[in-house]
Amino acid sequence: MEVIPSFQVDHTDLQPGIYISRQDAVADTCFTTYDIRMTAPNHEPAVNPAALHTIEHLVATYLRNHDEWKENIIYWGPMGCMTGNYLIVKGAYPCEEIRQLMIEAFCFVRDYDDEVPGTTPATCGNYLMHDLPMAKWEAARYVDRLKNKFCCEYPGLVRPELEDGKVFFDA
Repeated sequence: MEVIPSFQVDHTDLQPGIYISRQDAVADTCFTTYDIRMTAPNHEPAVNPAALHTIEHLVATYLRNHDEWKENIIYWGPMGCMTGNYLIVKGAYPCEEIRQLMIEAFCFVRDYDDEVPGTTPATCGNYLMHDLPMAKWEAARYVDRLKNKFCCEYPGLVRPELEDGKVFFDA
């Protein structure tokens, strides 16, 4: 079986940041998957599952209500390794633009002081697994990282061309 590209990224040198994970062309539309990496894999602890679950709910709510972005947001959700999230958008945007959006979204989480949306038995499949205080701490830490040391290129990854001959967006 062929190894998928995300498993070809050298995680030993991967730092927190925002990376273009993949781009897919569907008809005449490009969909870009961004790796929103919050911690350094295998060097730092993963994000606590309850905190990451809360971040998922809050950032998804923020993005899907954002006046400028809501029409282009396809998906927001946690990575299985719990070191970050995936953001899938319609279109191709430079990492710097996504960085600004993530700073806004994670500031929203950092400053959030209300009931977390979608945390009832009727609205969430694991409604008891949430941790707003830890989510706020993780969000503040990530905002500081995005503002101070920003990484946007996977170490050592050679990206293939899309099927139609277009290359990945040059971040």
